[in-house]
Amino acid sequence: MGNSLKAIVAFVPSDECQRYLLEDLEEMPVDKMVDLSGRQLRRLPLHICSFRELVKLYLSDNNLNHLPPELEQLQNLQILALDFNNFKALPLVVCTLKQLCILYLGNNKLCSLPLELRLLQNLKTLWIESNCLQCLPEVVCELSLLKTLHAGSNALRALPAQLRCLRELRTIWLSGNLLSEFPPVLLDMPFLEVIDVDRNSIRFFPSLAHLPGLKLVIYDHNPCRNAPKVAKGVRRVGRWSEETPEPRKRSGAVIEITLNEKPSPPPATKAEPE
Repeated sequence: MGNSLKAIVAFVPSDECQRYLLEDLEEMPVDKMVDLSGRQLRRLPLHICSFRELVKLYLSDNNLNHLPPELEQLQNLQILALDFNNFKALPLVVCTLKQLCILYLGNNKLCSLPLELRLLQNLKTLWIESNCLQCLPEVVCELSLLKTLHAGSNALRALPAQLRCLRELRTIWLSGNLLSEFPPVLLDMPFLEVIDVDRNSIRFFPSLAHLPGLKLVIYDHNPCRNAPKVAKGVRRVGRWSEETPEPRKRSGAVIEITLNEKPSPPPATKAEPE
């Protein structure tokens, strides 16, 4: 009954209703964090923007499709979670928060990202999974400190060559896209540690043995006829990985061995800034 009441109240934009949804959050918390996840909010309460020392703001799992310009006042914000909302475009006010280290935009309706995103030069983690992206926005390649990029469950068919400029990038998640070939640009990124291309349409894998930083490659659920070759000590998750031999030809036939191991998903918990 409580959740149903909150769902009804969320449609009524009065100050009294907002206070009910926020459970009387009137002063900035001592830990400089506000978590309004799952409150059925349709708009961000403006008084939150007065918490100028706020470091972490979680707005996940609401009904938001815009943000007020007053959000620009939160210039100390390092973590902003906007995942599981109804954003069709990233509000430009987010790009004014220049101290952001971690930005969660997953599970929205984004088809692109604004060029103003390049202003977030402190960004180290970007989650844009489960959106409507048909290509990786090239502006992502201008985020020079980016270490983790989660772009799974979109409709990506290729990656831009400029991605190689992200020399701090260590982890890239591309599962559940429409890649028909292994992205060539990743072969020129020796600093990558984790590559996830699970659940794509890749039929052939080039050798990854020349990537000295690589620690884990996840390539399961692709219609591939070979496993990617990797250097010693690199873990592979997929068909014919280190636990089973690659297929051998016998009398012209190929014997396929399927590995039952499932790929490790990205971390369920949201990361903290370093």
